Parts: sequence; structure tokens; C-alpha cells
Amino acid sequence: MLKSIRDFFERNLAPAGERDQSRHTIELATAALLIEVVRCDAGITADERQSVERAVREKFGLSPDEAETLIRLAEEEVAQANDLFQFTSLVNRGFTQEQKLRVIELLWRAALADARVSAHEHHALRRIAELLHIPHGDYIAAKARAQAASG
Repeated sequence: MLKSIRDFFERNLAPAGERDQSRHTIELATAALLIEVVRCDAGITADERQSVERAVREKFGLSPDEAETLIRLAEEEVAQANDLFQFTSLVNRGFTQEQKLRVIELLWRAALADARVSAHEHHALRRIAELLHIPHGDYIAAKARAQAASG
């Protein structure tokens, strides 16, 4: 991980040592997956960006400033990444199956934020679900929950 990421977490999210490095990396990996899904089509719309920020804040209990910084760091990581495995492997190690399903639902909400899901977004979502070992039925259920929430 980049030194700037570690510094950010130590400065902003680690009061009195309550948070550890593995927690930081799982937060960054989740934010990176959100960024990857919304950026894989024509670019990130304002609605998609707002949805990503909301998802990060909701999932990790971050302030708006902390969420924005985490998203910026995740964008840097995604830009340097060769594939999704480096992010999904962290999520697989750090989250339960239920938590991974929640991540898939958050990814769907982000993709749906601009009222359409491109073929590229759909492919990225399906690939992430496969890498997270999400059964197809659970993937479809997460998609339906996200559609109901956005609609």
C-alpha cells in the first residue's frame, strides 16, 4: 500500500490505536471496487460519485472529509492496479459472506446511481461477484435489493 494511505489512516482514522492496518486495507479495497465499477464506462458521473461516497460513509462510518480522502486514495490505487484480484482478495480475507454480499449490493447501488448500468459496469459487477465467491442467486438478490432501494 502507498505510504500516503497509511499516513491518512494514522492521521485521521486511528485514534488511540483503535484501528489496525488490516482494517485500513479492507476499507481501501472496498472503496477501490466501488470506484472501479463506476469508472469502467464513460466516466464517473456526479450521481455515481455521490453514491460511492454515501456507500463508503455508510459501510465504514466515516465523516464526509474522511470518505472523500479514502475515495481519492482508492482512485489512485485503481489507476495503478493491474487487475481486481488485489482488492477482492483483501475483501475475501477480511469480510464474512454476509459482508461480501453487502459490498455487492453497494456496488450495484453505485452502478445504478446514474439510472443506467452499462455493459462494462455489468461485466465488472459480475466479475467482482465471481472473485468474491458470491453464488449467482445471492448476486441477483443483491441486485434486486439495490434496484428497490434506488427506485
